[in-house]
Amino acid sequence: MGEAVERVLQQGGLLLVEAGTGTGKTIAYLAPAAWVGTRVVVSTGTKNLQEQIVQKDLPLLARALGRPVSVAVMKGRANYLCKLRFDSFSRQGTFMRREEIPLFRAVSAWASATSSGDRAEIRELPDSVDFWRDISTSGEQCLGQACAHFDDCWVTQMRRRALEAQVVVVNHHLLCADLALDEEAQGRVVPEYDTLILDEAHMLEDAATQYFGVQVSTHRIEELAHDLERELSVARIEAREARLEGAAVRERSERFFALVGKEAGKRLTRNWRTAEVGEEVGALLLRLEGLATAVLALPDAPEPLTSIARRARDLTAQLRFLVAAEDEAHVFFAERRGRGIVLRASPIDVAGLLRERLFGRVRAAVLTSATLAVGGGFEYIQTRLGLAEAETLKLESPFDFEHQAVLYVPRNMPEPNTPDFVERVTEEVARLIELSHGRAFVLFTSYANMNAVAERLAGDLAYPLFVQGEAPKPALLELFRATPGAVLLATASFWQGVDVVGEQLSCVIIDKLPFASPSDPIVAARIEHLTRQGRNAFAEYQVPEAVLTLKQGLGRLIRSTSDRGVLAVLDSRLVERPYGRRFLASLPPARLVHDLEQARAVFD
Repeated sequence: MGEAVERVLQQGGLLLVEAGTGTGKTIAYLAPAAWVGTRVVVSTGTKNLQEQIVQKDLPLLARALGRPVSVAVMKGRANYLCKLRFDSFSRQGTFMRREEIPLFRAVSAWASATSSGDRAEIRELPDSVDFWRDISTSGEQCLGQACAHFDDCWVTQMRRRALEAQVVVVNHHLLCADLALDEEAQGRVVPEYDTLILDEAHMLEDAATQYFGVQVSTHRIEELAHDLERELSVARIEAREARLEGAAVRERSERFFALVGKEAGKRLTRNWRTAEVGEEVGALLLRLEGLATAVLALPDAPEPLTSIARRARDLTAQLRFLVAAEDEAHVFFAERRGRGIVLRASPIDVAGLLRERLFGRVRAAVLTSATLAVGGGFEYIQTRLGLAEAETLKLESPFDFEHQAVLYVPRNMPEPNTPDFVERVTEEVARLIELSHGRAFVLFTSYANMNAVAERLAGDLAYPLFVQGEAPKPALLELFRATPGAVLLATASFWQGVDVVGEQLSCVIIDKLPFASPSDPIVAARIEHLTRQGRNAFAEYQVPEAVLTLKQGLGRLIRSTSDRGVLAVLDSRLVERPYGRRFLASLPPARLVHDLEQARAVFD
């Protein structure tokens, strides 16, 4: 793999590599990146993987090479303290919860000592803390070079380090957020590059779908009104009319999004606008325009206030686009996110956008993951990402799956959509946990099934039981690793990027084949798009996507040459339906069994 990566980095081109667990793919692409002689951007799926590369893999490589490797890590703006907004909040900020005041004191002490401004340095700061939004910034809030702190800004310093580094480590969210901006936009963070490595490349389509779209939320509009009030107070400007417009924007936003909330989870077409929706959005648009006009009319308004006027006008344009729901290249829908409501438009097909904005502009690109191929071929991922012309390489895991694992699939399970399914899953999970003496991940495709099984297991299980949602993900993983015989029940976020090596994890159980719900607006639009082209959406999209997801979930089990255990899929369709053969052909070559007594042999 290292030789193939080196050739592409030197000569140019596109390379797709599926590198099974244990192949050492990270070192295989980092070593060529360290000596290619040009800046290489390495993009990973998550911030945790960035940290692993920077703190573990690159130091290991540097020791092997006998010389340092110049590296910079870049995250999204929201991860960094904004000095301007921190100063403003320190003078005029208000707290949503009194218990956050001691946390802010800790942040204040850290702010005077940090060398990076990255909130990850503050281990005790919860992800959910409210005031962090007030002291960090987004692309639309950033003033760019007009900011008094631009030269000593933490994001500016991060970018300077990246300009001097040979290897720049970013994540797909930051990469796609940058690609979504106009070329001249001041919010761009990643420095120019023509050589790119995408690790966990199977996650790129989802990131591009998120950032190449448009969204307006209750949070964005509330943040606009909140920033207006604070900046007027900081500037000591009365501005009665601007304050009134800000209050009116808040009120009209609440009324409009109350109507949008009734459509949450639904796909919106151009006729979704009732007379009431039209009236409320018209009033909100009028108030946003009024806010922008009132702010721009202020004499000698400082840049933070004129920036708010620009944001109001951007929101106006985006809201008009969203409410119209007429662009056939996008799917329009509403969703609830925490306590907020979001109105979204997402591109139905990102292949052309990725070709235009990314792959058509780089000299060399390597895309790798443990899960890129379906049935041994790369056609699916090439189609989804717009990579018609690419070299491909498939490298099997060095682990001995035939001896280290068995794949248990019970026959005659009820159909997943029948009332008996959860009861049977609970019975199978209990038997498997007894077999493995706990030490199990039980991964679900829905919260409903997870909670139903958790409720049934809670009273009878002889092993410690943890359920996603009881604590933050990192804390749950630490508890699982530290608790002998633990069992963890979880959903989508635990299917990938989770690494538990050794006997502590000896069984991975998946309740059913992870087909994406056809009621999801994006999935439904993509099915419809392929069907209109005369193609078989189930065979070309739904099955391959589920295959890759299943490979990720089952990949949690065998992480070293000494690991052994049971992979269990409690869905008889895997062996009883014709499409099951495509799944089996893509999975690790563990021995397939249908009887628990046969599965027990793997522990002997």
